[in-house]
Amino acid sequence: MLTDVSGSISAAPHSLPVIAVTVGEPAGIGPEIALCAAWKLRHVCRPVLIGDIEFLRQLAQQTDQDIVLQSLESLTALSLFPAECSSEAGTGALLVLSCPLACPVVPGKLDARNGLSVLATLDLAIAGAMGGQFDAIVTAPLQKSTINDAGVPFSGHTEYLAEKTHTDKVVMLLASGKTRYQNRPLRVALATTHLPLREVADAITFAGLLQVMSIIHTDLQKKFGIARPVILVTGLNPHAGENGYLGREEIDIINPAILAAQAQNMDVRGPYPADTLFQNKYLEQADCVLAMYHDQGLPVLKHASFGMGVNITLGLPLIRTSVDHGTALDLAARGTGHADTGSMLEAMHIAIMMSASKNQSDAA
Repeated sequence: MLTDVSGSISAAPHSLPVIAVTVGEPAGIGPEIALCAAWKLRHVCRPVLIGDIEFLRQLAQQTDQDIVLQSLESLTALSLFPAECSSEAGTGALLVLSCPLACPVVPGKLDARNGLSVLATLDLAIAGAMGGQFDAIVTAPLQKSTINDAGVPFSGHTEYLAEKTHTDKVVMLLASGKTRYQNRPLRVALATTHLPLREVADAITFAGLLQVMSIIHTDLQKKFGIARPVILVTGLNPHAGENGYLGREEIDIINPAILAAQAQNMDVRGPYPADTLFQNKYLEQADCVLAMYHDQGLPVLKHASFGMGVNITLGLPLIRTSVDHGTALDLAARGTGHADTGSMLEAMHIAIMMSASKNQSDAA
């Protein structure tokens, strides 16, 4: 059904995965890249855009007048639109589950009055995924400040999805089907995410690290179809602590967690010095690298694959992927045609792949 993340994808019309695509911050590039990527991939999945349909119709006129949009009144109405809406031949309309905006959009200019509408698109996507109508969720970038300014405390997609699905622990994974240096997947997961650097060491615990390793192992098996995933773990300190001379976290926490994971039949290796781990001789044997903190692992991946990377949330009871960039308000202010859809296309590709792997795992 699917070759690989960066290769060609084929599917029979009646087995097309249904992918919810939230269009993100309306003043940014999210609606444009969501619209264009969904239209391009409509022959290999059934995209359902979630956003204001009138706004998206105006945007379609500015980007590609061949795009046809069909309003979807509710999640239950999805069953009324069979595969011809996203056929193998690439014809038909894009379905839009409309979530009206509160006020008109000025590209590049944030408006807190639309914050609740943006949040509502996420709620609809989560409801559809948890209810079985969607096989996966792909999220375009949103602006956290817009939602906070609308009066709702909001720290990001990942945390919101965890809260709404009652998930105790999630893991951020950045992935790319290919990089500028090797034509193979590169995946980097994080033991900690958005923390001040001075708080990172205290946040790394034996129990927490073992839980992260377990989530990565399980999701690589069930959602990526990797039977025996290999996870390489970085140290926290320079030179992985250099036998305790540069810190004891490797000795006291990281290595014991690795040994415990191995005892649970996980192929977890390390800890490796982070400054030398990201070489082909190591990466060619790895299905995932687990870095200890945000700016230890992600600069490497983004340097190698920016614009082709995908943000994936592991540990959820649903599949969620997203782009590796932000709202790019400056590009949106310049008008349509300036945004690169590469990361959104990859996010949809990986969502399709993960849906197929999960369905096969569930059926086994």
